[in-house]
Amino acid sequence: MNDRQIQTGVDAVRVVSAENGERFVPPLSDYHLLSAEWTEEEFRVFGGGASSFTGGFWRGEPGAVRFDSWPYDEICFILKGRVAVQDDSGRRKEFGPGESFHIPQGFRGDWITLEPSEKVFVAVSR
Repeated sequence: MNDRQIQTGVDAVRVVSAENGERFVPPLSDYHLLSAEWTEEEFRVFGGGASSFTGGFWRGEPGAVRFDSWPYDEICFILKGRVAVQDDSGRRKEFGPGESFHIPQGFRGDWITLEPSEKVFVAVSR
């Protein structure tokens, strides 16, 4: 995940799910206290060294903005509405309520708000 070549097309925009992540099970020795039945697994979709991060709540109205280079790795969780990301060759992915996805730093294309929308986001710069 860390040494991946930067992809700028829409195929680099990935749904955040177990199927699209790299499975990792944290060692139990990392915990100070755990119950006998405790189990867990993570599915990491992106990662690497970070120079800064931010996150919060976003609200937007229909319209579009273009990025020559998306400024950070961003995880989006759509709460309301519908949005799309479209790369500079016209390929597009749409997302609605309950869906989450990752836009990689360096992505080239458009953020399109299709209907009044709200999201929770985390943005990490490398």
